[in-house]
Amino acid sequence: MPEITMPRLSDTMEDGVVVTWLKQVGDKVTRGEILAEIETDKALMELEAYDDGVLDQILAEPGTRVPIGSPIAMLGDGSTAAKPAPAVTVPATSTESTSIPPSTQTTSASTAGAAPDDRRKSSPLARKIARELGIDLNGVTGTGPGGRITRHDVESAQASTEPPVTAPSAAPVVAATGDYEEVPLTTVQQVAAKRLTESKQQAPHIYLTSAIDVTDLLAFRTDVNKTLQSAGAGKVSINDLIVKAVAVTLRADPAVNVSFDGDKLLRHRGIHLGVAVAIPAGLVVPVIRDADRKSISEIAAESREKAERARARKLRVDEMTGGTFTISNLGMFGVEQFAAVINPPEAAILAIGAATDQVHLIDGEVVTRKILRVTLSADHRAIDGATAATFLQQLKDLLEHPLRIVT
Repeated sequence: MPEITMPRLSDTMEDGVVVTWLKQVGDKVTRGEILAEIETDKALMELEAYDDGVLDQILAEPGTRVPIGSPIAMLGDGSTAAKPAPAVTVPATSTESTSIPPSTQTTSASTAGAAPDDRRKSSPLARKIARELGIDLNGVTGTGPGGRITRHDVESAQASTEPPVTAPSAAPVVAATGDYEEVPLTTVQQVAAKRLTESKQQAPHIYLTSAIDVTDLLAFRTDVNKTLQSAGAGKVSINDLIVKAVAVTLRADPAVNVSFDGDKLLRHRGIHLGVAVAIPAGLVVPVIRDADRKSISEIAAESREKAERARARKLRVDEMTGGTFTISNLGMFGVEQFAAVINPPEAAILAIGAATDQVHLIDGEVVTRKILRVTLSADHRAIDGATAATFLQQLKDLLEHPLRIVT
């Protein structure tokens, strides 16, 4: 009877969480079919069947964390499928408790135990979002083909059940009596906590901030988008222009596109830019490879596509690794300035704030300009202050003369 074991789905993965079984005991399984969704340290990934057969036993229920190589299910000919499944004997780890909130476990178990016909009436993404929001799909009306429940249906159901946020006392806050609510970290949050702690402990950070006049950049984006719209192409954002400007700057001066490696520096030939994306499970960083060789439109399209798949936890591991420099933008939240923690093994990260109106005196006249503050966090073992300052100076010059970004 073939064992189905927890696979290694990323280089840094040590264990995984079974999020959902898409097949149930007694279901026929064909090689290549998706059996389950597994949460790794980087993403939500699909587990494919490697053999044909019948799913005889499920050993790891949804929400269970399982070390790599441990059995999570048994595949057979169906002769034992009706027998009661044995108790889960998955080896314990130091983090044996599930990373899935109790409410999510209940929802997942309910989904896993549903009849096959019911499961086909909702998309995997809809089920995932329902678990995260604690929505019971039995109460959601599907508007997709054949009554299939879609992501939009789940989000609409959530919106209809959310109470109006008017009374501060209704918010889940820590009471003065010491009461508190335990919220287990997701796997992504656990990995981020470990890696960022190591970064701050091991890499001596230096921070340099530059104020950049982006008035002309905003006008340039408007012109570019008019041209793209007339051609039927998608728009570009200010962040897309910054990504391209950073890539051009790193190509011209690669001194910041490095990693510290003990007694030497690794100067990367490729310019692979990570763009931080916040999702409910934590912070993930899709990587745009060879960003210096791509047009702004290509960068914009790739950024949108990867950000959307990041929120759906559908990014592949290779799409989140191999970055040489990261950009983190909180300007859309109104944050004017902040300093980010370096994403190892990279040696620098650029934090982008919001553009704000500021009064300037130019040629004897008082004018209003849009000013953007960016902060470079650099590993001082690999990048000294003058090198970091030179990078910012070149980036500022590009952003204040945006035609140079594309010429």
